[in-house]
Amino acid sequence: MALQVNFSFTSHSPCQQNHTPKLLSPKTFSSTSLPKASFSNQKQNPESINDSQKETLILSLGSSKRRKLNLSVLALLINGSLPNLSNNSILAQELELARYTDSKEGFTLLTPSSYVKVDKAGATVLFEEVNKGSNNIGVVVTPVRLASLDEFGSPQFVADKLIQAEKKKESTKDAEVISVAERSGHGGLQVYEFEYKVDSTRGGMKRIFSAAFVSSKKLYILNIAHSDKPESPLDTDTRTILEEVIHSFDAATMT
Repeated sequence: MALQVNFSFTSHSPCQQNHTPKLLSPKTFSSTSLPKASFSNQKQNPESINDSQKETLILSLGSSKRRKLNLSVLALLINGSLPNLSNNSILAQELELARYTDSKEGFTLLTPSSYVKVDKAGATVLFEEVNKGSNNIGVVVTPVRLASLDEFGSPQFVADKLIQAEKKKESTKDAEVISVAERSGHGGLQVYEFEYKVDSTRGGMKRIFSAAFVSSKKLYILNIAHSDKPESPLDTDTRTILEEVIHSFDAATMT
């Protein structure tokens, strides 16, 4: 059953691009909302996206079908071009990461050597850790009418709405945003990234890393789900690998 979420979307002016991801201080929604990012000069334009598009977008980000794939509600960061490609290649080799590129859909990312590609309905591509399928990396590509992510909303706006959508799910016991960031991708492409925790009746506590961008009227969503239970928390080495994966998500260079 698809999650129904109704809210107004605002239209924002283009964000200032930074080539280095900027992480905001961790905040817990139960106590204090995340500090508003520097998007003060925003124009309200709720009619820029029609009702059908609003519903399609939020369902793409947070539907129960995606949840079954552990492609849970999106956590998004901004603008990211790949920093230093030679350094990235060296780091990827050290962390045993391999590049996966889908030239048909037009995206690329790094994947850990301990993950294998599996077929799953609803996902454009899905990788699961061997013998630990609940730890997975998935990408969903959906057609949209947007030209860029800022037409949908700022990273902070999206974070607020997505955490609200996550908390409305029957299986969710608690959800907490850890960080929101933005970077620029290939050719100045606007990319949003999020990190958050979800405590669910389906699999317990999980750490979610997400990234998204819009290119050629398609919404690209990367979701990384990893177990983060109190008795076996996410370790530093694994976290480093997953962070490299999310920062590598980008539009593929077409030759």
